[in-house]
Amino acid sequence: MSLHLAYMLINEVPIITSKSAPNLIDSACKGFFWRILREVFFYEFEFERRLKFWRNKLSKSCRMPKLITFSSRSYKAALLAYDQMKASVVTPNSFTFTFIFKCCHSFEAFKYGQVIHCEILRLGFGSNVFVQNNLLDLYAKFVGNSGLAWKVFDEMPERDVISWNLMIGAYMGHDEIEAAIHLFELMPERNIVTWNSVVSGLSKKGNMELAHMVFEKMPERNEISWNALISGYVRIGDMEAAKCIFDQMPEKTVVSWTALITGYTMIGDLESASNIFDQLSFKNVVSWNAMLSGYVQNHMFDQAVNMFNLMQTDAKCRPDQTTLITVLSACSHLGSLEHGKWIDSYIKKHKFELSVPLGNALIDMYAKCGDVENAKAVFHKMASRCIITWTTMISGLAVNGQCREGLNLFDRMQFEEIKPDDVIFIAVLSACAHGGLVEEGKRVFEQMVKEYDIRPRIEHYGCMIDLLGRAGKFEEALRFIESMHLKPNAVIWANLLSACKIHGNGQMLESAARNILDQEPSNPGYLILISNLSASVGQWDDFSSFRVAMRQHGVDKVPGCSSIQMVLNNAGDGFGAIAKYK
Repeated sequence: MSLHLAYMLINEVPIITSKSAPNLIDSACKGFFWRILREVFFYEFEFERRLKFWRNKLSKSCRMPKLITFSSRSYKAALLAYDQMKASVVTPNSFTFTFIFKCCHSFEAFKYGQVIHCEILRLGFGSNVFVQNNLLDLYAKFVGNSGLAWKVFDEMPERDVISWNLMIGAYMGHDEIEAAIHLFELMPERNIVTWNSVVSGLSKKGNMELAHMVFEKMPERNEISWNALISGYVRIGDMEAAKCIFDQMPEKTVVSWTALITGYTMIGDLESASNIFDQLSFKNVVSWNAMLSGYVQNHMFDQAVNMFNLMQTDAKCRPDQTTLITVLSACSHLGSLEHGKWIDSYIKKHKFELSVPLGNALIDMYAKCGDVENAKAVFHKMASRCIITWTTMISGLAVNGQCREGLNLFDRMQFEEIKPDDVIFIAVLSACAHGGLVEEGKRVFEQMVKEYDIRPRIEHYGCMIDLLGRAGKFEEALRFIESMHLKPNAVIWANLLSACKIHGNGQMLESAARNILDQEPSNPGYLILISNLSASVGQWDDFSSFRVAMRQHGVDKVPGCSSIQMVLNNAGDGFGAIAKYK
């Protein structure tokens, strides 16, 4: 459907016949120009004159509901369509309300769904089982308890098997297992969907004993039944039971094989996962992604990149966005800019949409590989961004030494009225600490607490102690520690300890070391750090005693490994918290 034709439909109404107009409206709605059609139809070009044409020429039974259907991307647009439908004296049918309920897929829209409930009763659709099932589905999904769903179900003059299935699903969704099973036992007629919904619901809740009992009683089973049970055992990590069910399955599907692969990767058994993957004769993109994710989650990044390369040889299976995001994560951890750039080229060559998750993964990869200019290029190219996008870019600038620019980007984010969360403040405070921006860091911390009412986490305090310690403001750092609402942990004192080496403060080193050893006396990273720092400030007696303590705990310093890095790897700093957030 071309723009010209969509425009002609509205602007040149007299040349369109009542026979051809419905088909044109369907074509326009299904195409890219559905929004133009909707807006023009409702807002422009002498609405009243055209409304009379539609009222006189078109069948009034089904055309407006179709327009509501394609407006369902926005519940406000759909409700506007419904209002105009009533204004044009077009009588709603059962499909009209179905389409409206499909738009009410958010809590914001739910209250309008309740208004439509009143319309249903007023127009006499209260006894229509089709409409009532859609109403029941609405209440089951968007109410904090099953009470209203049960009221709709209980008042239905007629119920079919779908009604029972929806009510059982509502109980399952609200963890009312006993009520769901009781209703299941009361059902006058059950179909395969009913049995599957119960098995699936119990499996998702981790009640595998009951799920297996229901499964055994099933008069017939299909692949959904088997996969629901396998997936349930996978979720609780019982791969022995999952494999047993899998072996009994009469006809295995790619979903079954992939569930098993995922299960083995979740418990870290990559050898079994690989064996299952190799046995799979037909692999789809989900199967490949399961193996790729398994390698990344188990920190086998080289194998993940090799698996992606192997995937390229499978002509029947093209990588999707999930594949690319996963392998970009592997490149980030490896610091492999060459592989990361190749994937970026692959994205451009095959015209992948630069979605928010994919853009975030590219920014993260480039930043961690030290190519901050390409990270910026991706950031500016993204059509839309989320809070993770901003966090990733700010932390990327900070770790690449562009701390001031990271702070400026944070200010720009606020100017664009994007509300920061607690994690982005860790990134910004880390940037201030690494860049020596003391006053700016204080301002940001105060802004977080007072303006955004965010309660500081230990990571925020750690960044502030690091900031003050690097600047040699030890007395202020101690006062800050005393003012914390949380008990300072070993990471807080380690940050202060590291600053002691920079400024040669032996007295503060002793105090910080004592606090660390009180909390984590056996931590090898801290023992090595304290030992080395004692030597660096000439406290040889302390150095010797810490060396003795290290030998008692079986600790020996790894050659070529920075003790600072060992502490950060052991305990985590601000950037570690950001990595977990991603």
